[in-house]
Amino acid sequence: MEQVLLKYLPKASVHPVFELIKINNVHLKIVNERRTRHGDYRKLPNGQHQITINANLNKYRFLMTLVHEIAHLVAFQKYGRFIKPHGVEWKRTFQQLMLPFIRPEIFPSQLLPLLATHFKNPKASSDTDAKLSLALKQFDPPNDKNYIFEIPFGGRFRLYNGKIFKRGNKRIKRYECLEEATGRVYLFNPNAEVEFLK
Repeated sequence: MEQVLLKYLPKASVHPVFELIKINNVHLKIVNERRTRHGDYRKLPNGQHQITINANLNKYRFLMTLVHEIAHLVAFQKYGRFIKPHGVEWKRTFQQLMLPFIRPEIFPSQLLPLLATHFKNPKASSDTDAKLSLALKQFDPPNDKNYIFEIPFGGRFRLYNGKIFKRGNKRIKRYECLEEATGRVYLFNPNAEVEFLK
């Protein structure tokens, strides 16, 4: 198992992550990319704890996603099944589990201050933290996608599902975008990845 994890995680994090997996009796599945999530946790009918993580994540995002999902398991066991999935109990648990990993042997120095800020009040997804998400993206393999904030006003773009939008005004944090087929307006995070139609 540790040899498998070495392929997906920063080297210095492999052993402590393996210990977390063992202690919490996690059945880890590394799966093909899902567009809507990086990972998820569920308790199976047989009582086993299953965590699935997308195989295409870079090492730093993989580590954060895995610890995020283990935090769900630990928080549910500690505080009960009726807590909010990303409520205060989960946030506290995620902070505690992540703290030993936020160090220069594991994360590149340019990520450390962003991680320190993010983990003061962790969000349901690191993708909603635009600065951290952008910093993490530089460790992804190159692709032909653009971020919403890079699309000019009025520019057209396509989502992974084929729907075509026109970028509108920025609200406080997100961008209004008009779906061409329906005329409906949707809000997009600035760091959503899309295909720019030039």
